[in-house]
Amino acid sequence: MRILVSNDDGYFAPGIAALAEALGTIGEVTVVAPERDRSGASNSLTLDRPLSLRRTANGFYHVNGTPTDCVHLAVTGMLDHLPDMVVSGVNHGANMGDDTVYSGTVAAATEGFLLGVPSIAVSLVSKSAADFSAAARVARDLAERFMRDPFPQPVLLNVNVPDVAYERLQGVKVTRLGRRHKAEPVVRSVTPRNETVYWVGAAGGAADAGEGTDFHAVANGYVSVTPLQIDLTHTGQIAPVFDWLKR
Repeated sequence: MRILVSNDDGYFAPGIAALAEALGTIGEVTVVAPERDRSGASNSLTLDRPLSLRRTANGFYHVNGTPTDCVHLAVTGMLDHLPDMVVSGVNHGANMGDDTVYSGTVAAATEGFLLGVPSIAVSLVSKSAADFSAAARVARDLAERFMRDPFPQPVLLNVNVPDVAYERLQGVKVTRLGRRHKAEPVVRSVTPRNETVYWVGAAGGAADAGEGTDFHAVANGYVSVTPLQIDLTHTGQIAPVFDWLKR
C-alpha cells in the first residue's frame, strides 16, 4: 500500500512524524509537507511563483507552499504512481465543525480526494498535544481497514481523536459536523515601532454540539469520523433564487 502523508503544521511537526511511523508499519509512506506552519491555509494553491521540493535528512520532503500545494505537487508531478491513500495530520488541535472550512489539514486530504484518492484528515483534540501516538494508531487502523475492505468510491474522512491513551478511547462514531458560535473579535496590539497590528481571535465555542455531532462524540471519548463532500451548492435555495431573479 502506497500512502502519501502531509499536514499543515510543517514537515518538522511531531504529529507528522508519529503518523509516518505508524503508517510505515503497513505500507510504503512518502511524506510531502509544508516547509513551515501553514495552519489555516485552507484549500489555497500557490499560483504566483514556482514551488521548490527539498528532501530532509530523515527522508521527508518539504515544499515552500501550502498543504494543498504539497499534495497536488506530489500526486501530479512527483510520484511515479498514484498513491492508494492520502493521510493528513496528525494535526495539533481539533478540526471540528466550522474549523474544516479553514483547516489546512483537511485541505491536504481534500486535494487528494479531488484527485481521486481516498483521503483522511486526522486531528488530535488537544491544546498541549504531548502524545500523538493514539491518534496515529487510529489513522493506522483506518488505513488497514481500507486495505482489507476498500471503499467503492473515493472518500474524504475528517477524523478527530480525543487526547487520551488509545486503550481509553470509547470507540468510533460516524458523525456530522457541528457548528461554532461566532469567532471572538480580533485582538489589537501595538508594536515597539508604534504600529497597530491585529491578531485573529480565538474560535467561538460550540453552538451545535448535540448528539450525532463531532463535538459530542469527542467530548464523550469517542473518535469522530465525519464523511465530507465538496459540493457547496445550496440545493434548497435553487428554486427561491430562480424565482427572485425572475421578479
